[in-house]
Amino acid sequence: MDAEARRRQLVAAINRVAGGDRAALRLVYTETSPKLFGVCLRILGDKSEAEDVLQDVYLTVWRKAASFDEGVASPITWLVAIARNRSIDRLRSQATFRSNVPIETVPDASLSAIEQLEIGDDQARLRDCLQELEERQSARRFLTASPMSSWLRRRACRSVP
Repeated sequence: MDAEARRRQLVAAINRVAGGDRAALRLVYTETSPKLFGVCLRILGDKSEAEDVLQDVYLTVWRKAASFDEGVASPITWLVAIARNRSIDRLRSQATFRSNVPIETVPDASLSAIEQLEIGDDQARLRDCLQELEERQSARRFLTASPMSSWLRRRACRSVP
């Protein structure tokens, strides 16, 4: 069966579903469920969630088949839109459920104000110590590296009885 014949068959089946024809819904399911399941699975990332949403999709098709207008969209476009929207709704409802966790149970990774002050004080002391150490090392290097230091040492040794 070519694509146009399939399209006409789906349009007719959806129109019959609008009249309450269960066999037509079965035909729509058989022809479209693999594609719609793929859409749901891609959005949700979980097989069982995708299966649940797919069931909701066909319930929506059963209830809203009368609103299908082939002049606005092809049957598969209409069905994919329903599957996509239902999948996104499921994701949003899961996000809302996750965000309803009491604030006390969410760990706070940031430091308290007192801890931040203590760290700041420690850093300032460490910086001062390092500065003093650098100054001492610089002075020592100057005394040991200068020619005057040898002369001063020799003079000091001669003057001691």
